[in-house]
Amino acid sequence: MLITDQSVLAAFCQTLKGKPFLTIDTEFLRDKTYYPLLCLIQVAGPGIDAVAIDPLVKSLDLAPLYELLDDPSIVKVFHAARQDLEIFYNLTGRIPHPLFDTQVAAMVCGHGDQIGYNNLVHEICGGARLDKGAQFTDWSRRPLSEKQMSYALDDVIFLRDVYLKLSASLKERGREEWVKEEMAILTDPATYENTPDESWQRIKVKTDKPKVLAVLKEIASWRESEAQRKDVPRSRIIRDETLVDMAVHAPRSEDDMARIRGVSADMAKGRWGRDLLAAVKRGLELPKEQWPVMERKAHFSNEFTPALEMLKMLLRIQCAEHDVAAKLVASSSDLELLVQDDNASVPALQGWRYEVFGKAALAFKHGKIALHLKDGKICQIHLDSV
Repeated sequence: MLITDQSVLAAFCQTLKGKPFLTIDTEFLRDKTYYPLLCLIQVAGPGIDAVAIDPLVKSLDLAPLYELLDDPSIVKVFHAARQDLEIFYNLTGRIPHPLFDTQVAAMVCGHGDQIGYNNLVHEICGGARLDKGAQFTDWSRRPLSEKQMSYALDDVIFLRDVYLKLSASLKERGREEWVKEEMAILTDPATYENTPDESWQRIKVKTDKPKVLAVLKEIASWRESEAQRKDVPRSRIIRDETLVDMAVHAPRSEDDMARIRGVSADMAKGRWGRDLLAAVKRGLELPKEQWPVMERKAHFSNEFTPALEMLKMLLRIQCAEHDVAAKLVASSSDLELLVQDDNASVPALQGWRYEVFGKAALAFKHGKIALHLKDGKICQIHLDSV
């Protein structure tokens, strides 16, 4: 069912009020815009048939749906929620809550690192397979085909069983709080805010010279604001490599600007050229105390490599023992920091991750745990008990 009528939308949303949860997914396009273009919203609930809502119908007011997403008594269930949440945050300035991400829950329950939805459905729903043939179609075109509708609705239909089984597994294992900790990141508005002044940090640049970075910060901020204002991808304004060249050469005139690779003579003489020259000037005049600093990864000495490899092995052992995805517990960068510093600021030394791995990692570093092979399996020996 595709909802295009206001009264039908209101009636459907009314049926979900008082339900313990709803499952939700979106289809969107982002290749020609800065902000995701929402093309379809799929929703289902316990005992409620799945529907698709057409947000491209200009007369359709999504307020009844937003009211549900704000209802604290209804759990909003997504799979790999980040992009969906960004869409709703951009539209409403709010993040749906409370939230349950089945991809995160699956990692906590030992279904592997960032398992895809199709594989998760196959594992949990009796070997079912989803038809992904319509995944990369143009969701903005109307009418939608029967194949597109089937694909879209299947996502939220199966999501109900996935949620119920993962939720039960979390409760049985006493890991409900683990998932709640992870949801704190997804429900933080800062996760979805693209602040122009911070946009330079996403650009790969080989130098860390303060003057270059100061110019890069100003011109990247101008590009981000312009892309947001015009709602077009950043690269449609100006490409990353052009910004880097501009930051390095710091043009001071139209002629200088026209010599930058990727800048045409017309652009250099037009409004964008003037705006960019002004941004370059601001960067060059930025007071020293306001110069941006490039956070470079600290050099990892070869002397720590053996210990790092052993920690990687210990991580795999601990995560297999606790049936949780290793990627969720610690990254390679986290392990490098942990090898060098017992008090490293890494998630593995906090909360449930500490109990799963951090405690054992510190004990291993200080010679209180040894690893050995027994019947082809790597096992731990607690040396303080030997």
